[in-house]
Amino acid sequence: MTPSLNVATALGAGLLSFASPCVLPLVPSYLSFLTGSSVEELRDGTQELHRAKIFLHAVAFTLGFSFIFITVFGLGSAALGATFAANKDLIAKIGGVIIVILGLNMMGVFRIPFLMMTKKVHVQSPNRSLLASFLVGVGFAAGWSPCVGPFLASVIVLASTAGDTLHAVLLLAVYSLGLALPFLIAAAAISFSLDAMNRIKRFLGPIEVGAGALLVATGFVVFFGWFSKVASFFSQFLPTPSL
Repeated sequence: MTPSLNVATALGAGLLSFASPCVLPLVPSYLSFLTGSSVEELRDGTQELHRAKIFLHAVAFTLGFSFIFITVFGLGSAALGATFAANKDLIAKIGGVIIVILGLNMMGVFRIPFLMMTKKVHVQSPNRSLLASFLVGVGFAAGWSPCVGPFLASVIVLASTAGDTLHAVLLLAVYSLGLALPFLIAAAAISFSLDAMNRIKRFLGPIEVGAGALLVATGFVVFFGWFSKVASFFSQFLPTPSL
C-alpha cells in the first residue's frame, strides 16, 4: 500500500467524520456545553478573553478524543496487524467488505441500528475546567465511535495492514487531526462558524450519501489492493518538480 495515500485517506476520513450528521449539527451544543456558555453567548463572542476560553476548551476536547483514537485504536490496530501478519491479504479483504457495508449503510441502502447509537457523557459543573473538557473528549471518542464508525473503521483497516506500529499510530493520529482541525477552526471563528454550520445543515443528506459512496469505493480499493494503481492515477495530476 502507498503510505502517502493512506495518510491522505486517514485525513479525509477525519474531515468527513466532522461533516457527518451526528457530529456537525452538535458542534454548537458541544461548544456551549464545554464552556458553560449559551449558544447566543458563543455567537456574540466579542470579548477576546471569551474567544480564548472557547478555543482552549476546544483544544482540550480534541486532545481527549485524539488520546483515545491514537492509543486505543492506533495501538490496537497495530497489535491486530502483528497478530495476523501472515494473513494480511485476508484481513484487507475482510476489511474491504466491512468498509463497503458501512458505506452502503451511510448511503441509506440499509441501516445498521448499532451505528445509530450514541452514548453521552454528562459533566454537572457549570464552570467547566480544561480537564473536564478533556474527559468529555475521551467520552466523545467512546460514545460516538459507532456513529463515525464507517470512517473510523476504514482507517483502522488501513492501520492494521500498515506493517508497523508507528505507521498504524500515525494513521490514527492523522485521522484525529482531520476531525480536530475543523472543530478548532469552528471554535476560533465561532460567530462565523455557527452561521456557516446552520447553512450547511440542509446539505447533510447529500453529504452523507456522497461520503458513503466514497467509502464504498475505498472498500473496493482495499479489497482488491488497488492502492498503487490509485496513487499512480492521481500522481499524473501532480506537478513535476523542476531541477
